[in-house]
Amino acid sequence: MIQISSWLRHKSLFVTFFIASIYTYGSGITIAQTGTIDNTASGRTDNLPERVDSNTVTLTASQADLRIIKTGDRGAAEPGDTVIYRLAIENTGNAPVDSLLINDRLPLGLRFISKSLRATKGNERINLTATQSSSRTVEIRTGENFQGLQPDETINVFYAVEVTPDAVRGDGRNIAQVNNSPPSSYRLRIRSGILSDCGTLIGRVFVDKNFDGEQQSNEPGVPNAVIFMDDGNRIVTDAKGLYSLPGVLSGSRTAALDLSSLPGYALAPNKYFIERNSQSRLVKIAPNSMVRVNFAVTPAFSEEER
Repeated sequence: MIQISSWLRHKSLFVTFFIASIYTYGSGITIAQTGTIDNTASGRTDNLPERVDSNTVTLTASQADLRIIKTGDRGAAEPGDTVIYRLAIENTGNAPVDSLLINDRLPLGLRFISKSLRATKGNERINLTATQSSSRTVEIRTGENFQGLQPDETINVFYAVEVTPDAVRGDGRNIAQVNNSPPSSYRLRIRSGILSDCGTLIGRVFVDKNFDGEQQSNEPGVPNAVIFMDDGNRIVTDAKGLYSLPGVLSGSRTAALDLSSLPGYALAPNKYFIERNSQSRLVKIAPNSMVRVNFAVTPAFSEEER
């Protein structure tokens, strides 16, 4: 009878099996920790009572390990700019990777330009396809003709994004991940610039003598009049009855004249526009626009009482 023992150094693994009085067993550390498997066998027979050990055989466990690094061609941008992102994907393992799936979540207000997508591996051009699974997440895949990413090889992926006015509301940070690799983060500082998603509200408060809603040369402005916005902002007119409020969020906004700040005055009736016969006005402010809202008042007492 022949008895052969084999030790497989493999963490959490203890195997014993019998085939015609042959048995093996073993214990040790994981393949993931070392990437190697050490095996030693021993045996004895009736003619050889002493146990004889074999040489230790070391097998290498092949593993792929991906690393992704994301960078941009600039550290800051403003609405209207185009930013080029670069993804460097490196195989730091000892086995090839057959396909790549990149998930890249863009910051708020950055629009992916699909035609700009490029990828290279050394001097070789790599074909990729890109889809937007949501409004901000871009999925980039390798095609069927992809030859794989060998150990120590790097693929560089480039694409462009357009910075829209909505970007000023976000933090400029995005996260990219390839297959099951650890994510890589890159932050772009967003400046408001000359373009923004806000507008400017201007206007005047004046004495309307002919009730046409427009200020004439003989119609003075009213100082210290108070206008309230729907977001709580409080505006006070200057000595000429003028006011301005920059940085107003775009959309439908409401401005209301506080008549209690004008003792002795009432809202002047308008002969031509019914909607102006209200001390509260609804206006629509487009991004980077300027909207005028005038308030016409009239003395609340007659000339005889004055």
